[in-house]
Amino acid sequence: MKVIGFNFTKISVEKKSENPGKIKFNTKIDISSIEPLKSDLLKSKDELFKVDFFYGVTYEPNFAKLELNGEIIMAVEPKIAREITKDWKDKKTSDDLRVFLFNVILRKSNIKSLQMEDELNLPPHIPLPSINKGNLQEKKE
Repeated sequence: MKVIGFNFTKISVEKKSENPGKIKFNTKIDISSIEPLKSDLLKSKDELFKVDFFYGVTYEPNFAKLELNGEIIMAVEPKIAREITKDWKDKKTSDDLRVFLFNVILRKSNIKSLQMEDELNLPPHIPLPSINKGNLQEKKE
């Protein structure tokens, strides 16, 4: 499986209050649809699929909400394409496909989310690396 394209189709972030208190983050990923695409662009026998997805982060209690919708264009081998088409008729996906798609979505959406959180002065929903004075003293010794 290869990613050929990735697009955000909707970006929404809303800060609902100024004093959040203790925040709890809830992240959700959902695959809304998987559709075959017809194209003569690929020279290989791989088949194309368009995957629509939703990625959301809610800041509880009712502090903020971030939502991203998008689409992934991916190329897959014909054998896997048949399995994807068959499974999606029942709105299911294989574990391999789900892991692949979720990793692509997480990689791109986390970066976009962090950018939007920074612009609205929201706390980051994932821990960022940081150093403290103790780390610097260890390096000197």
